[in-house]
Amino acid sequence: MNYILFDGPSRNSLLPFTFTRPVADIRVGILTIREKWEHYLGYTTTTVTEDYLADKYPMVELEENIMINAAFLPNEKLVDVIQGLKVNQAIFKDEDVIAFYAQSHQEDIDFDAYEAIDFNDSVLKIEHTWDIFSKNGQAIQEDFDLLTNGRTSQPIPETVNTIAADNIFIEEGAELHFVTINASNGPVYIGKDTLIMEGSLIRGPFALCDQAVVKMGAKIYGPTTIGPYCKVGGEVNNSVMFANSNKGHEGYLGNSVLGEWCNLGADTNNSNLKNNYAEVRLWSYETENFAKTGLQFCGLMMGDHSKCGINTMFNTGTVVGVNANIFGTGYPRNFVPSFSWGGSSGFTTYLTKKAFQVAEVVMKRRQIELTDVDKAILEHVFEETKKYRRD
Repeated sequence: MNYILFDGPSRNSLLPFTFTRPVADIRVGILTIREKWEHYLGYTTTTVTEDYLADKYPMVELEENIMINAAFLPNEKLVDVIQGLKVNQAIFKDEDVIAFYAQSHQEDIDFDAYEAIDFNDSVLKIEHTWDIFSKNGQAIQEDFDLLTNGRTSQPIPETVNTIAADNIFIEEGAELHFVTINASNGPVYIGKDTLIMEGSLIRGPFALCDQAVVKMGAKIYGPTTIGPYCKVGGEVNNSVMFANSNKGHEGYLGNSVLGEWCNLGADTNNSNLKNNYAEVRLWSYETENFAKTGLQFCGLMMGDHSKCGINTMFNTGTVVGVNANIFGTGYPRNFVPSFSWGGSSGFTTYLTKKAFQVAEVVMKRRQIELTDVDKAILEHVFEETKKYRRD
């Protein structure tokens, strides 16, 4: 069977992260949503997403296909139902479609003509940006169970202090000494070829993905995910970093999500709680206004390739778009559009030519090329977000 992950209606509420990727390639827990589905299904997947992303994330359609809403995270019960789908059948959770059977000759999908299968068991759904960190603890636990089932951890080094050592899993090539790990509140997963430097204090649930680095003396509170090739130091609480992003110095990051290729300057801090303890509101690209989150704790949402200088201060509930460059004293406003250059004193447009020069240098350090396809995606984002910028 051919499995295709589609963005669905949650795509716009997951901006700015879905400006540069399909919903399926958001990381929550240990794995991306796509990686989770491929582990469970035993097949590779392709994607239905925005046209401007299709060259990088193409769809492969066969005669018989199962279409899966990528906002839903897989579990054994859901996968069993999906693998049993037949022609003209669709799975629903309340009023949301989770998956349906599609044939290549179908030009339109009329769910009124489908047999509806109700999925009444629990399932995680990522439909808002803040779900990425607020549901990260459960996602880490589910991924931990999936990845470690039937396997044996590498031995914990004698210099490492642990609580609930049975809840710690270390992959090959990981290096950690004189570290304290408390896994009593949730699992701790340490990926391949990772490095946790001396003096680090870690409380689960926690995931350190392949080849990521925790700097000396870091204090990390779960549920937190540090994606592949990321570097993290200072104090971090209940946050997710996708991949190839750095918070290498002192400073606080809490209840936040960073995309790929982000960098936080030394002593960058974000607020995750308003002084009056009121509900946090976040910028919504759907309504083009600030929307209620239902959360008391909510910090920074930063899109791909965005960066900030030393001593940057982010207010509670700040949304930063793609390829923004923030610096200077004072608090920048709590919605920074994509391709903005500046800070609290004002912003100008960060032209793509200059932004690409920086991205090429940054990515080259990881032996990754900024391709023409990548540039075309970013050019599209630049044009799409022009209305938010005021020079």
